[in-house]
Amino acid sequence: QVQLVESGGGLVQAGGSLRLSCAASGTISRISTMAWYRQAPGNQRELVAHIVNDGSTNYADSVKGRFTISRANAKNTVYLYLQMNSLKPEDTAVYYCNAAWPPATWYRGGNYWGQGTQVTVSS
Repeated sequence: QVQLVESGGGLVQAGGSLRLSCAASGTISRISTMAWYRQAPGNQRELVAHIVNDGSTNYADSVKGRFTISRANAKNTVYLYLQMNSLKPEDTAVYYCNAAWPPATWYRGGNYWGQGTQVTVSS
């Protein structure tokens, strides 16, 4: 089991910046990939950015050059961040933190979600 708690959402004007944080606790040693997703009203949840254990990252085309995903490991907690710059109204959505790992010989795969944090960008 992994618990994910997001923070850092809010209301910002277009062109502004926000930094989202996610604290992961529990069976964090199994986590291989962490990611940020977002879901706007009436839309499907979409991948924003992800980072794997070797530090490699991947971004949706719509956020490349504006958003940066990063991760920091502590003893019992993994922190995931999303630095969002040059925000646009179309970035408005609920942003979700995700942690996942594939199945292994001794345990099942995992796929966990945070509760979401609202980001609203005004024009």
